[in-house]
Amino acid sequence: MDPAQMMERAPLSPLAGTGWLEGWRLTFGGEDVGWEGALATIVEDPESRVFVVLYDVSTFDEDRLDRWEGGELFLHNKIRLRVQTMEGDVLAWFYVLDAYEGGLPSARYLGMLADAAEAAGAPADYVANLRTRPCIGIGP
Repeated sequence: MDPAQMMERAPLSPLAGTGWLEGWRLTFGGEDVGWEGALATIVEDPESRVFVVLYDVSTFDEDRLDRWEGGELFLHNKIRLRVQTMEGDVLAWFYVLDAYEGGLPSARYLGMLADAAEAAGAPADYVANLRTRPCIGIGP
């Protein structure tokens, strides 16, 4: 997540590092519930991995994030998964979209994801893959 957005949504939750979610793939879904197109989510895929940014989320901010992610609309399931970091494995919470995989994100949304990954230190090939994914032309 974009550091500025995270600061706005969860001001009491500092950045805790980055890592890789092995055996999962970044994808998009819920085109019918998205505002500009499909929404980012993850699905199990033994051949893939997802670069992730970790935050030490406070109890106060957890409630705020749950609401922001549409908790009362039941758009996501919150699951706990193991992330590989340079310091070792850690357990982290993820919001997983409760919708069918498929659909395209907007160019603006995909650009925000790529910018956030780049700012967090994701490898250049990972960021390039995000920037060249198919999308719908709703931009800035």
